[in-house]
Amino acid sequence: MRTTTTTLAWRQALLMIVILGMLGVTAFPIYWMLVTSTTSSADLFSTSPHLLPGLAQWHVFRDVFASTEVGTWLLNSAIVAVGTTVLSLALAVLPAYALSRFRFAGIAIVGLALFVTQMLPEAMLVVPLYAIFGQLSLLNTLTGLILVNTAFTVPVITWILKGAIDGVPIDIEEAASIDGCSRLGTVFIVVIPLIMPTLAATAVIAFFHGWNEYVFAQTLVSAPELHTASVGLAGFVGELSTPLHSVMAIGLMYTLPAVFFYLLVQRYVVAGMTAGSVKG
Repeated sequence: MRTTTTTLAWRQALLMIVILGMLGVTAFPIYWMLVTSTTSSADLFSTSPHLLPGLAQWHVFRDVFASTEVGTWLLNSAIVAVGTTVLSLALAVLPAYALSRFRFAGIAIVGLALFVTQMLPEAMLVVPLYAIFGQLSLLNTLTGLILVNTAFTVPVITWILKGAIDGVPIDIEEAASIDGCSRLGTVFIVVIPLIMPTLAATAVIAFFHGWNEYVFAQTLVSAPELHTASVGLAGFVGELSTPLHSVMAIGLMYTLPAVFFYLLVQRYVVAGMTAGSVKG
């Protein structure tokens, strides 16, 4: 009995060491951004690297906020990312349900068309979208960025949600229908709560796409006050010199909101909310 307990304790300790190692590898880039942003220029290029943040250099974050529009950039990125997430989920749920539950002529063509939209790179669509957005007065607007990002995320999210809806037992919907629930009510009251983990996962996909997108944000928006953080951060890279302290400081502030968003929804991603929905 004692041998079994000791073996179990060693296994748990080994598992904890592996988890801590993986956590360290994952978090190290963020930590190194903090170290680089708070290291003086003299120490930054020294032969012996500094592994701890420099307490005397914390003013770099204050200086960045005072000398740049990083606050506005982060706010614009948040608006685009949240708008892309909400609009993508709203537009993808019903098509995903239709592809999963209905059988109609041309369903294979519709599914193929969703895949085809992912075959064209963003760079090939910049010029035609610029012309279209110019006619629709969507240039230099965050609304335009939300719409173009949504156009790229909806096909992917639709197929992911379709797979999740396929796993929802049809018996649950039939029971809801017998109780007087309409088809639309079944989708929002019964189906959506059961696929909440998948919705959370697709929300992460849409949010990160809107948060990190650069090509359209650089091309379709020229007004400095509407720049997103990805465009503002790229502006620090110069031909002759690049202020590493500012780049790493802004990069750290640009990375943390996305990390916090994932930590906020990750429990929904890993939770199996469909478990126990049907009693045998």
